[in-house]
Amino acid sequence: MKKVITQVRDQRTVLIVCAWLSIILISDLPDIICKHTSGAVPVWMFWSKTCFMAVFLIACLLYQKLRLLVPYAFVMLVFFMALSASDWLRTSAWWIGLIGDEQTPSFLLMYLRPFIRDTGVTIIVIMALWIVKKKRREFFLVKGQLDAPIEPVTWMGIKKPEPWRKFAWIFGIIAALAVAIPTILSLKPSAEVLKRCIQLMPAVILFAGINAFSEEVYFRATILSTLTKVIGKTNTILINVVFFGLAHYLYGSPPGVTGFLMTGFLAFLLGKSMLETKGLLWPWLIHFLPDVVIFFSYAIIWIRQT
Repeated sequence: MKKVITQVRDQRTVLIVCAWLSIILISDLPDIICKHTSGAVPVWMFWSKTCFMAVFLIACLLYQKLRLLVPYAFVMLVFFMALSASDWLRTSAWWIGLIGDEQTPSFLLMYLRPFIRDTGVTIIVIMALWIVKKKRREFFLVKGQLDAPIEPVTWMGIKKPEPWRKFAWIFGIIAALAVAIPTILSLKPSAEVLKRCIQLMPAVILFAGINAFSEEVYFRATILSTLTKVIGKTNTILINVVFFGLAHYLYGSPPGVTGFLMTGFLAFLLGKSMLETKGLLWPWLIHFLPDVVIFFSYAIIWIRQT
């Protein structure tokens, strides 16, 4: 019996190490290192990550000890292939002829065009999740248990279980304010600019809603639904924190270490919410509120440039 327990523990360790190694290699960490050392990210970087996930999937299929990572490897490979297809589509003559160039004086069209491609990526990832998980609730594509209790987190001051219905709004508003305060201070928009931005609020809300949904599907649901039962809740959430945080290091709002810490902490809350409510609604809301602020700041910048 002791030998069996040891074997199970050893296999779990292998799974944890491989999951961590794979997520670090396909994260933006290699991009960040290249950016800081050579000043640019090589064009082959993204393709090398896609190739790595293909090799990793084959290894998971061939080796018994890694077999439990097959769903994770498959979904992440599909995600990266979909991103590759989207990037190719962006510069293809067919797409430009159909949709037009993204350099446009219209704020709505400027963001709507890339979001059409992003929605395509999201749909492909959902299909991949459906293949490996079979049911929507298994990859959190349901609203979830809205009154599910939040598990206490002492260092956050949460000492007793209370319904997520309450905490989701609190976390979302705090996250929005955390983004809004430095954004407003840095941009210092005039009253006239803010007045013009109000007219763009329907587009801002639309883009924030789409972005929050898409990122919750392919940044969160992919990892949480395929790894939690394999390597445990703690490791899975931490992996998601690192993956999501690094994804916003170079191109986040704000970027850099501050962006990594802010989005990493947000990923912790979102992952916790998704796992504890077993659904997408509250994570989407918490994500949506700060995204409204971010896209509102994009509207401010766009107005100043036009």
